[in-house]
Amino acid sequence: MERLRSTAAREDELARAAAFRTALRRFVRRTDAVAGQAGLTPQRYDLLLMIRSHRRRHGAVRMSQLCEPLQLQQTAVTELVKRAEEAGLIERRPLPEDGRVWLLELTEDGEDRLLRVFEALREDRAALVEVFRDVDKRFRAASR
Repeated sequence: MERLRSTAAREDELARAAAFRTALRRFVRRTDAVAGQAGLTPQRYDLLLMIRSHRRRHGAVRMSQLCEPLQLQQTAVTELVKRAEEAGLIERRPLPEDGRVWLLELTEDGEDRLLRVFEALREDRAALVEVFRDVDKRFRAASR
């Protein structure tokens, strides 16, 4: 009997995990499509979002501070920043006390495109939050 219950619980947990992954994939696919409509690659949208988010909390961002939130190696971040700068989405300026370190800021065009995508995804973010809440509630109930 215990084995049947644990098997049923496992199956229910697997189903919740699948629903969660489906919601994530749906959100990512929608984000990619909306970013494309604004003339951004998904990677550039993420870059702009991280720069803007960091700036509001901590001031100008260094390239090295983007590796963790973007889940990329330093060389990949450097290349992404270079391409975004060439596209006119961001600007680099040297840190006054250490000219080897670059600070990143969004250009007006980068800010406009970021906010266009961000606003277009408002309902999608709300729907994803609801999925998170539902999955969390079910996982908590199952673990009791």
